[in-house]
Amino acid sequence: MTVDEDDRRTTDHHGHDLIDPLYVGIVTVSSSRANDPDPDDPGGDTIQDCFEAEGHEVRERRLVRDDYAAIRTAVRGLVARQDIDVVCTTGGTGVTVDDVSPEATASLFERELPGFGELFRSLSWEEVGTRAMASRATAGIAVDTPVFCLPGSKSACETACEELIVPEAPHLAGLATRHRAGTDEPTLTEYQE
Repeated sequence: MTVDEDDRRTTDHHGHDLIDPLYVGIVTVSSSRANDPDPDDPGGDTIQDCFEAEGHEVRERRLVRDDYAAIRTAVRGLVARQDIDVVCTTGGTGVTVDDVSPEATASLFERELPGFGELFRSLSWEEVGTRAMASRATAGIAVDTPVFCLPGSKSACETACEELIVPEAPHLAGLATRHRAGTDEPTLTEYQE
């Protein structure tokens, strides 16, 4: 059931803008899974489970190969939709030559959220030690939509979603769209597929 954004827009006890429940889009980035006729998707499944456990709704999941244009097109298509409040990608944030998720998503950002990557790597340090420095997880706002670019591991997605994204995303989505509250302002068509 679709609930209009104005019906989901509220404030918390501090008067901070919120959108709750959130409608979520997930993009899994994996060339090996994209070529599999029946792929498993532990990162995407974890993201979905974390959002749904808090009453949010995953509206769409996409699977794309490790390719700059494919990633950018998938994310661009989701942020252009009126029924998507938050987008998460999983996979492609490492340091191999085909790890291009950060570049593909950041090319769409109007505003970066550097604190997300900093906090995520800090939490990862507690779990994986110095290997946390290899993560290029990032986040930003694209067409009034918070976008989070996560590693592909189930553990990384769980940490990012449970500790950072799911608790803060309703507020970020509320702030990012506050300027259009109560208007019929459409999403920018230049971002549509």
